[in-house]
Amino acid sequence: MKYFFLTEDWTIGRVWGTNGLWDDAAWRRSPEIYRMNICITENSERLWLHRVEDVVLMLEVRPDPVAAANRQTSIGQVMLKRLISAEQVLELLAQTGVVNPEAIAPSVDGTGSS
Repeated sequence: MKYFFLTEDWTIGRVWGTNGLWDDAAWRRSPEIYRMNICITENSERLWLHRVEDVVLMLEVRPDPVAAANRQTSIGQVMLKRLISAEQVLELLAQTGVVNPEAIAPSVDGTGSS
């Protein structure tokens, strides 16, 4: 699985997979993109953690049209090319204080328990 954080008022547009632009008809399904119940706050904005399947390489994200009109944002769309791993998510959550770094650190015996 791969992960990314997305600002609360933004939506996902086009998706690219290993075979190019995602085609629901060819894959016979939509890409697996799941918004998790974890967010961080950065510059007074909530960033929600999303999980995507491994075949997803890149996503187009853009502000929700209603939210963009209310916020006077100048950004039209963004391409997310650098999806992150689970380990990178845990590091970011530890840096923001969402999780306790000791809780995710490996134990001395390597089993994950103290």
